[in-house]
Amino acid sequence: MNVSVELCSPPELDDRITIVRAGDEVDGIFVRTKRFNVLVDTLGTPELCRTALDLLGEDVHARPLLVVNSHMDWDHFWGNAAIAGKAPIIAHAATLERLRDPSSLQVLKDKVREDQRFRNVELVAPDITFSGSMTLHGGDLTLELFHTPGHTPDHVSVWIPEIRVCLAVDAVEYPIPEVWSRSAHDLRLLSSSLERIRDLNARFVIPAHGRTLSPATVDDNLLYFKELASRVENLSESDLLGPGLNKAVGFRLQDFVAIPADMATEVVAFYEGFHDTNLGATIQARLDG
Repeated sequence: MNVSVELCSPPELDDRITIVRAGDEVDGIFVRTKRFNVLVDTLGTPELCRTALDLLGEDVHARPLLVVNSHMDWDHFWGNAAIAGKAPIIAHAATLERLRDPSSLQVLKDKVREDQRFRNVELVAPDITFSGSMTLHGGDLTLELFHTPGHTPDHVSVWIPEIRVCLAVDAVEYPIPEVWSRSAHDLRLLSSSLERIRDLNARFVIPAHGRTLSPATVDDNLLYFKELASRVENLSESDLLGPGLNKAVGFRLQDFVAIPADMATEVVAFYEGFHDTNLGATIQARLDG
């Protein structure tokens, strides 16, 4: 699979922010401040990350570079090897816990078997970790890194108050977000993270998937979970535990959100998988009382 990298600068965004787009796979973000530059996520391979850095050109070298790993999912941090030793990498402390789990290496082995473009990936840990929140003072812009768990335990979003922009990464997604597991606890965490992002009253909310800047996406994500909970609430316990609920009319992905006509079949299947996990978490929340 060939993935191309391009730089996108939507005219409505502040010109100090550039979207680094790796095809349909993921969007990273490059932010210029007076004191330093920040790259949020290193994409899915070292080669993709190097290509992005080359495209950014002199901007990368004009000031010290800091890198933020929003979370440890492969498409967001497997490019770290291109940065290692050249710039400090910052992430939430829970990232190290995920990285130490044997399943992390197994995911890499599986991906290499599927696609040889991952053969040069090294699992490079962050240099600096934090819990709760961390603030980077760039002089003209402030980047507030804050913990937004639920999509994953280590997920971090970035708030830039001077221009009211939230880099929500995977805490917000279009058409729907994904909880970490079928655990009701993770569903509640993601809902709380979405509410926290909503309460920022951002002018722009930039997710890593979905190619949208609209803060309305946050409300849509919250409404999706609210509607999911409402429909599950009306079912008997036997219905909740029955097989195939995710395929029943009223509980399918398309019954909750409008699927864009131009969305590829494989992408729809991807989000249907999200929906199945979300439904499972919602059912568990109902069973937990």
